[in-house]
Amino acid sequence: MQIISSTIIITNINSTRFLGLTIDSSMSWKDHIFELTSKLNKACYAIRAIKPFMSLDVMKMIYYSYVQSVMFYSIISCGISHLSGRIFKFQKRIIRIITNAGTRDSCCQLHKQLKILPLPSLCIFHYLFLSIKIEICFCPILKFMIEAHFVTTIYTCLPQI
Repeated sequence: MQIISSTIIITNINSTRFLGLTIDSSMSWKDHIFELTSKLNKACYAIRAIKPFMSLDVMKMIYYSYVQSVMFYSIISCGISHLSGRIFKFQKRIIRIITNAGTRDSCCQLHKQLKILPLPSLCIFHYLFLSIKIEICFCPILKFMIEAHFVTTIYTCLPQI
């Protein structure tokens, strides 16, 4: 389908990449989730390959620097869609690799043990953080109170000389 406006022809496309996001014509995020699962699959392989040589702390650093950053950017872009379950499955698979758990073991305790938020909790955290940021921008009194608390907290936490 083409749209013609004076001398410009605008063609309809199925999907496009913009700022690292794959946006499709129906806004279903299907193509973006597919690319994201491809990235997480590569991360899963990399973590499995280096697992024998790294400590738990290093594995958690790798998880946060690669896996969670990819997932967090996904939350910012497409939020929770009906396809987010695929991302959550990859997160659980990677958590099981890090902890040497079996494929049928529950990840609930593993998340608590590693102190890593599961994807749905990460979404809730992000939305709460975003709403607080928006309130701070539009509510000067709240901004003043938070800044006052921040300054008080900083000065009470600093060592006395």
